[in-house]
Amino acid sequence: MTKVPSMSDCWSANLGNPQIIATMSQNRFKDIMQHIRFDDRVIRSECAKTDKFAAVFAVWSSFVTNCITYYNPGRHIIIDEQLFPSKTRCCFLQYIATQPDKFGIKFWVACDLKSKYICNVLPYLGKDPSRISGERLSENIVMDNFFTSLSLAQRLLRRKTNILGSVNKIRWGIPQSSRQRVKKFTTQVFSTTGATLTVYAPKRKKTVYVLSSMHSMVQTENTTKKKPNTVTL
Repeated sequence: MTKVPSMSDCWSANLGNPQIIATMSQNRFKDIMQHIRFDDRVIRSECAKTDKFAAVFAVWSSFVTNCITYYNPGRHIIIDEQLFPSKTRCCFLQYIATQPDKFGIKFWVACDLKSKYICNVLPYLGKDPSRISGERLSENIVMDNFFTSLSLAQRLLRRKTNILGSVNKIRWGIPQSSRQRVKKFTTQVFSTTGATLTVYAPKRKKTVYVLSSMHSMVQTENTTKKKPNTVTL
């Protein structure tokens, strides 16, 4: 994840953006940020009871609607998480130790693979009480590794949509025999209902699991590393 520059950098002599500097001074920007509001203060408390994102919901929904309306994405879409650095006081602030900025607001982002254009984006506001009991989060938010699963692949196929992503080897539906250690640059393929599981060892003590409903056959490249096409795609 690219580290977001500090606000002072935008007005600095070396790193500053000429367009930002020409628009307003840094003090003027701070003053606007201190007083700007995107909701109705009179009904703010009432709205916050049912919508944790109520403070910026009107502007946010308009932004997302425009992203969806004015761009037609290609065949391949990437879905991943993005942590926006912040230490504001809110009930859905996240702490992720592995990120450069530990605290922030997490978003699920769907981007076009080729252009990197945002096709859709959702804030993570904590547990959703409206989600059906027993239904996995991955069935609502399609993501890489932690969320990729055989049940999700089968559900997407019923909607004529394919999935390709790394999967956790302890997921339900992953064959027990695939969890054994394999030699370096070795590829194993397991066929399951509606999907193909590729197990590839890029290093001596590292194994990658890739679940794909796009590939009925897995081929390896004619190189020393012998990477399968489910990994190189």
